[in-house]
Amino acid sequence: MSDVNELRQRLISAATEITGVKGILSSPAETAGYLMDWRRRYKGEALAVVLPTSVEQVSELVKLCSRLGIAIVPQAGNTGMTGGAIPINDRPSMILNVSKMNRVREVDGLNNSVIVEAGCILATLREVVERAGKLFPMLLGSVGSCQVGGLVSTNAGGVNVLRYGNMRDLVLGLEVVLPDGKIWNGLKVLRKDNSGYDLKQLFIGSEGTLGIVTAAALKLFPQPTNSGTAMVSLPNIQAAVDLLRIFAESAGGKVEAFEIISKGQLENVLAHHGEPSPMPLSSPWYVMIELADSSTNWDPNEIFEQILAGAVERDLVHDAVIASDSKKAERLWKLRHTISEANMRKGFSVANDTSVPISKIALFIEQVDERLKQEFEAADVYYAGHVGDGNIHVIIVFDRSVYDTDEKREKAAARANFIVHEASVDLEGSISAEHGVGLMHIEELERFKSNVDLEMMARIKRAFDPGNIMNPGKVLATHRIDAL
Repeated sequence: MSDVNELRQRLISAATEITGVKGILSSPAETAGYLMDWRRRYKGEALAVVLPTSVEQVSELVKLCSRLGIAIVPQAGNTGMTGGAIPINDRPSMILNVSKMNRVREVDGLNNSVIVEAGCILATLREVVERAGKLFPMLLGSVGSCQVGGLVSTNAGGVNVLRYGNMRDLVLGLEVVLPDGKIWNGLKVLRKDNSGYDLKQLFIGSEGTLGIVTAAALKLFPQPTNSGTAMVSLPNIQAAVDLLRIFAESAGGKVEAFEIISKGQLENVLAHHGEPSPMPLSSPWYVMIELADSSTNWDPNEIFEQILAGAVERDLVHDAVIASDSKKAERLWKLRHTISEANMRKGFSVANDTSVPISKIALFIEQVDERLKQEFEAADVYYAGHVGDGNIHVIIVFDRSVYDTDEKREKAAARANFIVHEASVDLEGSISAEHGVGLMHIEELERFKSNVDLEMMARIKRAFDPGNIMNPGKVLATHRIDAL
């Protein structure tokens, strides 16, 4: 213990010289919120939490930790779903939180690009570029707290992936501090650059295991001038897939979002929402649809009425509500964006993040639903997700009065995860679509990813971070790296 305290004092003393006193948090009261994920599932320990204000400070902190043999856990908004920003407790660690690096450095309207630091909150970024008449399309439930660095490091998705792609599709360039403290300035805003390896792609989705993203150059788009939102009830999940195809064919590239929600999930959200349902809950499935375009002479509600009328005649749709204004549209989308919060209030929530080919969504849900309900009687099984990219979140909410210990809950969660992941892989899908691997899915990755994949990943990790100081214990099992 005395050795740990001595190491903590050495770290705090040297880090204070780099960041100043205001950049160091070390008391339990100060660090508690940084050491636990927002769902309170993962909790770790750290010698200190350090909040640098510049890429140069990050560089010096990385060099310091390398000299002292201290692991670095990069952290942004700490809104992740898989424990990727929480320290593991097998070695001394420092949390490097980028929240104070939050400037929007440059908005280039002509180039449709923005350069922003890793600690900028997504809502702030969207507001800044909106004032310039532009759109940054990434949107998810944690928009008011998630930060750019985390979005890049987890290759985040959200509700608008169907039209704009996930974070990998929106990044033009990156600024990264490497595990040896070198600063890689790859903040190019070019659409075309074929001069060798596309190095930025290594860091997108790597969850801080290869380096610390300190800034990003991102794509912008014209701000839509017209948009419309509808909520539709459906007889089955295949109807959602068929309806998406109709919208894609009839509305072209104007489909902004197409989100599926099961009846049980919607009922649970409404139970914690404090507002009445926008439509009768008499169908098993519901879809939230948004259409948007920059054309001034285009009417989204007219498109909705034409397409939905035909879908009703074909028995693909039971009922529909079209938002008459932006405030009503916001209320509809709030039902989708508050899912995680509502589920956490109800019980011990385990949210899977699988993807399968769109043509196999209905079969995937059929198989998973039957197996989960057979195995877990004291649990509710919900579904929500992005039909357009095959990313369906299977959500199991366990009754805390039955699963009343951490051991029972974690055992049940592991079994539920296995059932969902096995089904997705059997249907040529993935165990993680947008949340990342983090701490939660390392064992599952070992089980379902091929040895060739894992060996290549381990070699990349070893090449960049031979000392394994960057977010150890995340994405790759330690034995994979040690074996090289």
